[in-house]
Amino acid sequence: MEKQIIFKRYLAMPNNLQNEKIVVVFPSQEIKSVEIKIDKSKILNKCEILDFAKEMQMILFPNVFDCECSFADHSKKAKELYIDNIDKDWDSFNKQIDKLKEELFEDIKFTFDGDPAANGYEEIILTYPGFLATTYYRIAHIIYGLGNKIAARIISEQAHFLTGIDINPGAKIGVPFFIDHGTGIVIGETAIVGNNVKIYQGVTLGAMSLSKGQALKNTKRHPTIGNNVTIYAGASILGDIIIGDNVIIGSNVFLTKSISANHKVTLEEPKLNVINKK
Repeated sequence: MEKQIIFKRYLAMPNNLQNEKIVVVFPSQEIKSVEIKIDKSKILNKCEILDFAKEMQMILFPNVFDCECSFADHSKKAKELYIDNIDKDWDSFNKQIDKLKEELFEDIKFTFDGDPAANGYEEIILTYPGFLATTYYRIAHIIYGLGNKIAARIISEQAHFLTGIDINPGAKIGVPFFIDHGTGIVIGETAIVGNNVKIYQGVTLGAMSLSKGQALKNTKRHPTIGNNVTIYAGASILGDIIIGDNVIIGSNVFLTKSISANHKVTLEEPKLNVINKK
């Protein structure tokens, strides 16, 4: 039986939504109806999943965020939110938290050592958008690896919304990792990033044309970045190519071929015209 639903800003679909064909009505001057099939089992409570991500921040950095609740309270709440909204198997996630902490502490130290503007670890945790995006990515990546891809994407897209940094939770990113500034960075689902990598704002680790769409699913579409690589602002590295260890990619480089280790890739210096205004 068809149901009409006025499509507003739902964070979770109504409980009575059936898996059968429905008609979604978009309120506008010209009413348009679309037939879609909804798998109710995949409709998750977005608000509570994002609450879980916030509770994880409290668990990972208990001495930084000023909160009246105890560490035990946050741990209990995170477990409840995870079991109720992501996966009943809490243990598979929980046993990875210690490793997650170690990775994030390495990210913090790498960020601090590489940024003369940083005034302390606390500043990085509380204010750096790149570190927030990395934190959410590392949480989401664990969840993605446990097969809960939509929940993982909800968390990573919240980081995208908050920071302007778009990291697909399926990407594999080594430790440590430093995003400097960060706005406009895109890292695709099948990208692989090595250890000691620094990326600046506006960098894209993307795919080539996706005209084949779903036929490309589960294929390697994004670049592999080696260890000790720096990628400067605005560079685009596209396709299933390999950037070797110890490579520097200069600003605004557009790259679709592999680069072997120990190279520097830059654009030719542009010709500048300096004109007297008088």
